[in-house]
Amino acid sequence: MTTDPEFREEFYWGASTAAYQIEGSPLADGSGRCVWHEFSHTPDTVENGDNGDVACDHYHRRDEDVALMRDLGLGAYRFSIRWPRILPDGTGKVNAKGLDFYDRLLDELLAANIEPFVTLYHWDLPSALQRRGGWSNRDVASWFGEYVDLVAQRLGDRVRHWITLNEPFVVAEQGHLVGAHAPGIRNIYATGHAIHHQLLAHASAWQVLKSLYPESQVGLALHNAATYPASGAAVDVDATERANAWHNYPLFLEPLMNGRYPASLEDRLAPYLPKDYEDDMASLRIEPDFVGVNYYSGYLVRNDPSSWLGFKSVAEPAAPRTSMGWIIRPDGLRDILVEVDRRYKLKSLYVTENGAAFEDVVVAGEVDDAERLMYIKEHIAATMAARDEGVPLRGYFVWSLFDNFEWGRGYAMRFGIVHVDFKTQERIVKASGRWYSELARSGAISAV
Repeated sequence: MTTDPEFREEFYWGASTAAYQIEGSPLADGSGRCVWHEFSHTPDTVENGDNGDVACDHYHRRDEDVALMRDLGLGAYRFSIRWPRILPDGTGKVNAKGLDFYDRLLDELLAANIEPFVTLYHWDLPSALQRRGGWSNRDVASWFGEYVDLVAQRLGDRVRHWITLNEPFVVAEQGHLVGAHAPGIRNIYATGHAIHHQLLAHASAWQVLKSLYPESQVGLALHNAATYPASGAAVDVDATERANAWHNYPLFLEPLMNGRYPASLEDRLAPYLPKDYEDDMASLRIEPDFVGVNYYSGYLVRNDPSSWLGFKSVAEPAAPRTSMGWIIRPDGLRDILVEVDRRYKLKSLYVTENGAAFEDVVVAGEVDDAERLMYIKEHIAATMAARDEGVPLRGYFVWSLFDNFEWGRGYAMRFGIVHVDFKTQERIVKASGRWYSELARSGAISAV
């Protein structure tokens, strides 16, 4: 691998995690419950009846985990703050011990020369707020602003990069339409309200953070899957644009950049958005300082007049897949990054999540995860190809640092570059992790 000093200075090689997926101890030291705690404790919601009560026990193993990141040579670490650890009831009384945990984590990361990228919401809405309507209640934007203000007042002097929301599409669709994620709702009106109110919450957080720290970088991380038409027919091409608008960056970037919902989607979505939502659109027009692109897979699209959104995915039996059943499509990441840049000309982009679940086996204390290693290499090559085309990419974050609680799949799926034995909590750096460590330390342009 060749190195380039200029590249080293402007590009972060990092890893990502999320609080509920790794911390464990969800009710420790005065913390409140979140929707994922209640969802995972409800029978028949999560595979094998798993929950996040212990996970990777990061809450108690923070010091050793930061030391591991330092030893890996990570330049950055993206983690999330657990809202009910700070405000057990979502608003009101502050839990000082919760803030203390993240305060110490930040100090340890900076002492290890690891840049913190802080996600303020990664799906752990306080249960107390869900009982007040959660993302269906317009007041959630002010509740979120209160929480962000508390966090920024305490931690903002050491955080340069804030991610307000992680994958708000998944919160809306999987949590409020499909019901496969917390809070487990299946209601199309709740879905529309969750989309719009998350945008309001992002705007609220933006105002808070910029008022306190004007030089801070504030963005959000968006779900993306590469979409391609199953044929050259005009109806399939149009259906693919609807699929892209729904699943990917346009659903949230069109409001933030252009003050409207995607033209291909708005007529279908509008009946389920809050009444008079149009009155909010001008105030939502706030260009992010950066956008995080989360990417794992892609699919082919065909027109389907019988469906609400007018499209369906096409089966591809011969396509290579991960253990999650997700099609492996590295070029899709390059295409997404180039498309985002061409449409919106954003200041900066990061790949904030990219990785894969495969079957891992520990042999003589090692994990030779060749499939994951190839997946990461191919997707980093795609990332660098986009950068070579002029996309303003500033970093790549592998998902995930650790094997963890994989939401509805529990502990059945392993994404980490570090293996975790969930019984003993032993950490083993996998072959993919050793390779990524070499890359992170070298700052190389070419990863293949």
